[in-house]
Amino acid sequence: MPPAVIDVRKADDVRDVVHRAVQALAEGKLVVVPTETVYGVAALALDEQAVARLSAVKDRRGGHPLPIAVRSGEEALDYAPDMSPLFRRLARRCWPGPVTLVVDNSHPESLITRLPRGVRQAVSPHQTIGLRVPGHDIVLDILQMVAGPLVLTSANRRGQPEAKDAQEAIAAIGDDVALVLDDGPSRFGQPSSVVRVRQMDFEVLRSGVVSEQTLKRLASVMILFVCTGNTCRSPMAEHLARDLLAKRLGCSPDELEDRGFVVRSAGVSAGMGGRASTEATEVMAQWGLDLARHETHPLTEPLVRHADMIFTMTQLHRQTIVGQWPAAADRTHLLCRDGSDVSDPIGGSRDRYEHCAAQIRGELEARVGKLIV
Repeated sequence: MPPAVIDVRKADDVRDVVHRAVQALAEGKLVVVPTETVYGVAALALDEQAVARLSAVKDRRGGHPLPIAVRSGEEALDYAPDMSPLFRRLARRCWPGPVTLVVDNSHPESLITRLPRGVRQAVSPHQTIGLRVPGHDIVLDILQMVAGPLVLTSANRRGQPEAKDAQEAIAAIGDDVALVLDDGPSRFGQPSSVVRVRQMDFEVLRSGVVSEQTLKRLASVMILFVCTGNTCRSPMAEHLARDLLAKRLGCSPDELEDRGFVVRSAGVSAGMGGRASTEATEVMAQWGLDLARHETHPLTEPLVRHADMIFTMTQLHRQTIVGQWPAAADRTHLLCRDGSDVSDPIGGSRDRYEHCAAQIRGELEARVGKLIV
């Protein structure tokens, strides 16, 4: 019996489409869904029989695991509670998106232990699990409404090319699925990058949308300094931190990214493309640091989401960040370890700028060792 096909683009209400998919999954059926990479076929991870049918459709043999789609990086922690900082970093920066992260799931509190036995064997035969948060609204909406995660894999049979649109998916596995959601050609038209993440490094198991070079950049430790206008305190902190980190690592500041560190600055009220203050530029020049090419940058959601450590000049700056992005609270700290504010030199004398720079440098010198760990 051919599957029911719904053209999502012509639907009066996408919520009705999502409900149809959720109902089909709850009934133990297989559903073809669009993703940003290629079309996928999904089964409810709590349904052992549905996952067994999906394994048969894919002709998975020899312990070749099926990946799991989850709602968010936070939910991924339920399946691998001892994720490394590197995994958390990649999850925060790559999801939702075209990257599948493979991680150990041997932790005794992993929710994998609560899945049916046959499902555990299908998704985690070797005490690892592939996790992904797809970057497509339809799949994300379905995930919000189903009980548990989805087992989600490409909608093709073993050895066949991936389906880039609904018609290719129907031609490949249409006889084995109940419902197909058609949202036109996939955005990328190629599979996700599959990345095995360990404590300190990663390995690309399958090349895909995101290149290894981009993954290396995404895996870097990002340190962000925040003030108000991004014209004096935070850019001075950025350049001082780059200098101190480079000296500690035995490289030049320009080589920091190759060593896995990105240092940025921004302002909660900054515009784009302004210059550092004259006084800050002159004070930094005394220490051999060049602020002349600095361009101001406003604090944005991507900067906050990507940063591993955010250091603010004042308590008010921290409150502003945490108020707007509560998930960043545990990554946002005052630069001054005693809880005081870095003095604002704007409108002050040259001595005031020098005092401010010295205060920032002192705090950074005390912190630089922990920044590298």
